Amino acid sequence: MLSFNQPAVYQASKCYVTYGVMGHLDPKQLPSKSKPWSTFTSQDFVHRADLVIPQELLGLVQENLLKSTPVPAFKRVILSLHDILSGDFFTQYIKNGKILMLSEGRIGIDNVFTLRNGTLTMYLEREVYERAGLVGKPHGVKGKRGTKPRWIVEFDLTAPSMVPGKKGFDRLVYASKNALAQLITWLFCNDSTTPDPDPLSQHDVTDCTSNPDISESINAVIPELTPDVGFLSSTDREDFEDFATSLYEWLSLVRLQSPRVQVGDQIDPYLSRYQVPDGGNEGRLCKISWQGFLAPSWTRQALIDIVTTLPHKAWFSFSTTTFSKGLAGDNAECTILRPPNSSGEYLMWEVKGHE
Repeated sequence: MLSFNQPAVYQASKCYVTYGVMGHLDPKQLPSKSKPWSTFTSQDFVHRADLVIPQELLGLVQENLLKSTPVPAFKRVILSLHDILSGDFFTQYIKNGKILMLSEGRIGIDNVFTLRNGTLTMYLEREVYERAGLVGKPHGVKGKRGTKPRWIVEFDLTAPSMVPGKKGFDRLVYASKNALAQLITWLFCNDSTTPDPDPLSQHDVTDCTSNPDISESINAVIPELTPDVGFLSSTDREDFEDFATSLYEWLSLVRLQSPRVQVGDQIDPYLSRYQVPDGGNEGRLCKISWQGFLAPSWTRQALIDIVTTLPHKAWFSFSTTTFSKGLAGDNAECTILRPPNSSGEYLMWEVKGHE
């Protein structure tokens, strides 16, 4: 039998595991550049956040976290690319680099536009790219039969050269009036102060909120959540990898509220051979989820609020998932677990899908 290498589009996502210690949280100088905080901030367009805690902590979280933390808000707006590049919207929103925008469509199939930190990224099919007359680079799998060539074009709209009268900017504006003139539905999130009057008010806007969804009393078998100190030595690397992999699998099934982790599950082994890792104890869990268009700054602040709200000996898991990218529907994901009775230690999994 011959063995063929699979195309890159079918390769599995990569998962990186970190074991570290959180530094002391100073309310006057909140962390941003060190792990785990920088990992959550580096994500682009977050679609979902999940918090898993023991059931007995739900009342504390509802009283001191959910009631005091603002509900994530975002907007759905219909704009053309030219609307974004002109008028008060450009000068008051785009130039400050504090908004997030994601257009409708699927990367690899449709023409998709994103805006983050003032950088406009366009994923274009070849015909549109050639009509636009912009300079980009090839994007996606190359040389695979049946796939159409696609291109990616990027502009840093906060750059001093991105103003009317400059050749590069005028070329982009010309493309937005001709090859890229269609109206587009966007998700919009403002990570700064809203201008008054708001340039969005003259467009078709729908306000949205990501209200938390609470799933209570999940009767689950809970495995050992604290890694053995011996796992952390170089000689026991494989044992640590096995522990981290099985624990991440369990956390993922809890987030899915899978019956496989619930007490008394008796699935036919022909259908599923999954078993909770040895040493599990019964316990009740609670899952709190937010879903919508979430800013990375909000997920970072949510993690800080969780750490400061929960007792320092209590365990929790907090996960964020980005919107899918590419034909394979890959998501980037980050999950952090603070084990019980820890002194600031944490485990963090970073799943990075290929584009």
